[in-house]
Amino acid sequence: MGNVTSNVAAKFAFFPPEPPTYGVTDDEETGKLVFSGVSPDKNMEVHQLSTKSGNRVVATFWRHPFARFTLLYSHGNAADLGQMVELFIELRAHLRVNIMSYDYSGYGASTGKPSEFNTYYDIEAVYNCLRSDYGIKQEEMILYGQSVGSGPTLHMASRLKRLRGVVLHSAILSGIRVLYPVKMTLWFDIFKNIDKIRHVNAKVLVIHGTKDEIVDFSHGKRLWELAKEKYDPLWVKGGGHCNLETYPEYIKHLRKFINAMEKLSLTNPPPKEQTNEPNITETKHNRCLRFRKR
Repeated sequence: MGNVTSNVAAKFAFFPPEPPTYGVTDDEETGKLVFSGVSPDKNMEVHQLSTKSGNRVVATFWRHPFARFTLLYSHGNAADLGQMVELFIELRAHLRVNIMSYDYSGYGASTGKPSEFNTYYDIEAVYNCLRSDYGIKQEEMILYGQSVGSGPTLHMASRLKRLRGVVLHSAILSGIRVLYPVKMTLWFDIFKNIDKIRHVNAKVLVIHGTKDEIVDFSHGKRLWELAKEKYDPLWVKGGGHCNLETYPEYIKHLRKFINAMEKLSLTNPPPKEQTNEPNITETKHNRCLRFRKR
């Protein structure tokens, strides 16, 4: 059954840029990993992380000197990290946050093949890196999922009970629901966000365009309705699937959300007895989104 699900995901959901827009090399002077084909940034660190499936995924950590939170960003399914650089620089500056992002297996310089399961293993490896290499706790993280990236985002968010917040940007209810308006979840469906969001304890911000031509506006509305801890949504009037970042209200609303999370962290800190931060070691689940029939 897992193989069938992965095959469905690969056929309908994943479109890695060909060729990749960047490469990863060793810097001759420092010995550290760097991006080739991308302007260097002294506050950006490159990682190659091993996943549970045996793949090596590329992750980038964009450091802000005064960051209170770290965004763990899962991008859309037709982009790779090389295409996201300018956005990450803008978000880091305007929101005053660190940003950790990664390429799914089979994307960019990451090895392996893209599948639903592999995106889960990918984000788990990235989360573990944030914990072990940077000492970042759950309550200092905000998970951000764009389009198909909402799948791994909600997979992780449903398991982290002290997570600070979640942002769902042009998110999907499930893979099949993008193609067909089914009323019930089918066993072969992928990225069953409609079920997982019910288990998220963190505050959830939903951002969706009212004229989204790929993932209907109804997906965002329903996800917001199902969230246990709702934050004021951002419905971008006239916004499509791939252009919400160009609207001025996008960054304004995100900044408002970050500020609210900062206030919440001061008024509602985690219980002192909950200090252990175990790494994610197992799973119970076997540029913009495009779904199409083949």
